[in-house]
Amino acid sequence: MQFISSDTSVWIDFSTINKTELPFRLPYTYIMNKDAVEDEILSPPSLGSELVSYGLVPVELTIEEFFLAQQFGTVYKKLSKYDRIALAIAKSRKIILLTGDGALRKAAAQEEVTVMGTLGILDQLWEESLISAAELKFCLEELNTHNGGIIRLPREELEQRLALFSK
Repeated sequence: MQFISSDTSVWIDFSTINKTELPFRLPYTYIMNKDAVEDEILSPPSLGSELVSYGLVPVELTIEEFFLAQQFGTVYKKLSKYDRIALAIAKSRKIILLTGDGALRKAAAQEEVTVMGTLGILDQLWEESLISAAELKFCLEELNTHNGGIIRLPREELEQRLALFSK
């Protein structure tokens, strides 16, 4: 089982379209700092417990991850505390970082951490035949409907995928 360090942005995307369970079809164990699960996932208030019920694993920081997250605070000023923690976990444990946050993606690139986002999850679900064409089309349409608000996906990439499934 492959572990993936997670921030909240992708979960908010899937929650917004009422498909929070979808990423858990993939053979990953998603982990998130315990405090982030309790403090940061506030919208909707039940999202943190919902994610845990699907299999999200709250984890404690190691001392090395704590200091690495503090170091990231001096280098990456735009990152929130929990973004720095998610990045520190991914870098320290040499695992993928799940995020859609632009500043966090840039920091991850600088730190040579592999990143996956909402569209990457959908792509993998499709490639592994874990989602039907109709369900994928629904997700893409819903993401597109909410894009530019709480969801902030690359418009061109989203439109390319929509074009493939709108034929």
